[in-house]
Amino acid sequence: MSDSVLYAVSEGVAVITFNRPAVMNALDADTIHGFCAACERAETDAAARVVILRGAGPAFVAGGDVATFRQNLAGMAELVPALAGELHRGVLALRRAPKPVLAAVHGAVAGAGLSIMLTCDLVLAAAGTQFSLAYSRIGTSPDGGATWFLPRLVGYQKAMELMLLADAVDAEVMLQLGVVNRVLAADQLSAETEKLARRLAAGPARAYTETKALVNRALHDGLAAHLEVEALAFARCAVTADFAEGVTAFVEKRKPAFKGA
Repeated sequence: MSDSVLYAVSEGVAVITFNRPAVMNALDADTIHGFCAACERAETDAAARVVILRGAGPAFVAGGDVATFRQNLAGMAELVPALAGELHRGVLALRRAPKPVLAAVHGAVAGAGLSIMLTCDLVLAAAGTQFSLAYSRIGTSPDGGATWFLPRLVGYQKAMELMLLADAVDAEVMLQLGVVNRVLAADQLSAETEKLARRLAAGPARAYTETKALVNRALHDGLAAHLEVEALAFARCAVTADFAEGVTAFVEKRKPAFKGA
C-alpha cells in the first residue's frame, strides 16, 4: 500500500480508501500502484469476506490526475500503457475476487473513478453525487473497463451518450439507469454501507463466490454451457456447512447462522 491508498480489515470487511483528498483523489502513478496492490491483496485476503471502496475527503475519485498528464505530455506514449496496465490489474482483481465488492461513492465520480466504480458488484451513492465519463473533455477515450461495463448496464445508445457528451449526471439518474443500487443521504452513506457489508460478511460465503462467478461467466457463455456450470456450482455449494445450516434453518423456520464454510 501507499499513503494515497489505504487498506484495513475489520470483522471480515476490507476497506480500500483513496486518500488524496486535497485533489479529490485524482489518480496519479502512486495512487494507481496503490490501488492495484490493494485490490490484489483484497482478492486473496482470507480475512476479508467483503470489500468496500471509498474516497477520503470531498469526492470518491475525480478521475486521472490531469496535471500529471500535462507535466508528461512528451512521454505519454510510454506512460499510458504502464499506468493503464496497473489500473487494469486492479480492476481485474476486483472482478475476480471471490467475495462481494461494494463502492460507497460521494461528491465527484469522474473518468477512471467511474470506471473503477463500475467494476464493483454493488454501488451505494450519496445524494448529490455527480458522475461523469469526462474522457472526451481531454480528448481521449475511456479506460478502466468503462466501455465494457457501461453498455452492459445501460445499453449501447445511453452508454454512447454518457461517453461522447461527458455531461455530469446526478445520483438519481444513475439509480434510474441501474448504475447504482441505492441513493442515500450523505450523512447515512458510511453507516449504511457498513451495515450492508456486515450483512454480506455474515452470509454464505461460498454461495456468494459461486454467484459472482456465474454472473460474470454469463456475459460470455451460451445458455446450454451456462446451465451446466450453474449445476456444478450448486453442487459445490450443497456440500458446505452453510448449505446444511441454510436448509435446516428454513425447515425449522428460523434465521440461519452462516459461518462462511
